[in-house]
Amino acid sequence: MAVRPIPQGYEGAIPYLSCRNAAAALDFYRSAFGATEHMRMMQPDGRVGHAEIQIGSARIMLADEFPEMGFQSPIALGGTPAGIHLYVEDVDAVVARAKAAGAKVVREPADQFYGDRSATLEYPSGHRWFFATHKEDLTPDEIDRRRAAMEQTEGR
Repeated sequence: MAVRPIPQGYEGAIPYLSCRNAAAALDFYRSAFGATEHMRMMQPDGRVGHAEIQIGSARIMLADEFPEMGFQSPIALGGTPAGIHLYVEDVDAVVARAKAAGAKVVREPADQFYGDRSATLEYPSGHRWFFATHKEDLTPDEIDRRRAAMEQTEGR
């Protein structure tokens, strides 16, 4: 049998996170989001050289910081310009679980004009996570009407 050029379970874009204390990050993701750890490779110096977790159908890779290779966490950089977005069955339950595990809630769960209920969380290492539960199937016209009504209400 031929080797698959894209391994099963690795389809699509896979976030790769640089974490300060990746072992603690793995524990947090397991506790906060129910992540399943698939792999952890340790370096001789004790750092996590590579790890993989699964949250729902999303595969995520992470490792400790390796500043000598330009691989730095949001803490080292003073913030992050990117986040991870995941759809979940119950965004409110995910936020409650993440809060209990130590996540900072940046934006509480709220219904959005585009049909999702969503929230924003920040893990102690500085990574931003966007969680949503899709509540309504809307046409682009319905979304535009709702956005316009929201902006009018907010005085934009």
